[in-house]
Amino acid sequence: MARAHHDEEPWNQPAPRGTHRQPLSPAAKASARKHARAAGRPYPNLVDNMQAAKRQKTRDPKGGLTPAGRAAFKRSDGAHLKPGVTKLVRDMTPEEMRRKGSWAMRFYGRAELPPLRDAHGKPTRFALSAHAWGEPVPRTEAAARRIAAKGARLLARYKRLRDH
Repeated sequence: MARAHHDEEPWNQPAPRGTHRQPLSPAAKASARKHARAAGRPYPNLVDNMQAAKRQKTRDPKGGLTPAGRAAFKRSDGAHLKPGVTKLVRDMTPEEMRRKGSWAMRFYGRAELPPLRDAHGKPTRFALSAHAWGEPVPRTEAAARRIAAKGARLLARYKRLRDH
C-alpha cells in the first residue's frame, strides 16, 4: 500500500497540482543577484528570488512600455499614457495623426539626438521607442531625421484637416 503524502517529509512531497514554478529568467536572476549584493549577501536567497519573479515587466524589450508599465507610471506620476499609434496613415484619425506627429518631432526632431546605439552596438531605449510607434528602429541619425520628417508631414496633414 502506498504511503500517504502527509506522512512524508515536506521536502519529499510533490508540489501541489498547478503550483510548479517556472525557472527565473536570466534578467530576473540578475535582478535577484543585484538585490542580494545590495543587502550584503553573497548570493540570492528565497526572498530575493521571489521578489524578482513577482516584479512586473514594465518595459517592452522591443521598445516602449507594456500595459503594466503604463499603469505603474500612472500610479507614480498620475499621467495617463497611451500606447503608440501604429496604424497606417490612411487609417489614422486626426487625433492619432497629431499624437504620432508630435511624438516623432519631439523625439527625433531635436537639434542634437541622444545616442541610437550603445557601446555594444545594440539599439538604445531611445531608438527602440520607434518600434512602439510602428516605425523602423533608426540605426543612423539620417534614419531618425526621416522619422521626424514623417512626423512633420503628419502634423501638417492634421492641421489641414482641423482647419477645414
